[in-house]
Amino acid sequence: MRTLRPADLAREHGISTQAVRNYERDGCLPPAERTHSGYRVYTEVHAAALRAYLALVSAYGHAAGGQIMNALHDDALDYALLIIDRGHGQLLRDRETLDAVRKAVDHLTAEPDAAPDQPETAVPLNIGELAHRLRVTPATLRNWEDAGVLVPARDPATGYRRYRASDIRDAELAHLLRRGGYPLGHISTVVQQIRTAGGTEALSRALADWQRKLTAQGRAMLDAATHLSRYLGLLDESRSAPTTS
Repeated sequence: MRTLRPADLAREHGISTQAVRNYERDGCLPPAERTHSGYRVYTEVHAAALRAYLALVSAYGHAAGGQIMNALHDDALDYALLIIDRGHGQLLRDRETLDAVRKAVDHLTAEPDAAPDQPETAVPLNIGELAHRLRVTPATLRNWEDAGVLVPARDPATGYRRYRASDIRDAELAHLLRRGGYPLGHISTVVQQIRTAGGTEALSRALADWQRKLTAQGRAMLDAATHLSRYLGLLDESRSAPTTS
């Protein structure tokens, strides 16, 4: 098996040789042998490991990518696969949530009095009025507020909650997602993402962008699987190969 220098691995990915050494130090690459003068000697196994690790980072993030590679080097393949399974499970949940949000937005914008198109200058609702509109209890709205789903303003004179058009939109979306079985923590994340998008047109763009990101992540997972499978094959071969003195 031909030998490679740290610079050879680094050049392929446009990274520094120090980054390659850091990845080895952190267990993302298998340990390299050393020459008598102390220089690292890498092989095609290390090159495949680096390709796999960087592909995993793109698909699952730095933390998960590092955990997967360390698990492989600790001969804990099942744990590595478990981390991968969790990543796929999260992507599936994100796709389902995106679909639910789209349906919720379609439902809201189809109604003539849908909250997303109401101007912020409209008369705000108090907690009882919003609860009546949604057919929930005021205590439910307070629970949503505690979870970060709703962030109503307060009347400076009375301290009472005042729900503006954007708050009503968030509450309508939360209500539909809650009925779909989503936990409050997940709903809070979704609503906060939507809240930053602005009106209906901006919201549609945000959802389209979200879809593109999920698609890109799915493709990255496919790419990571290809590199990881090749690396596992080389790793198995290197472990079964006889050692030489």
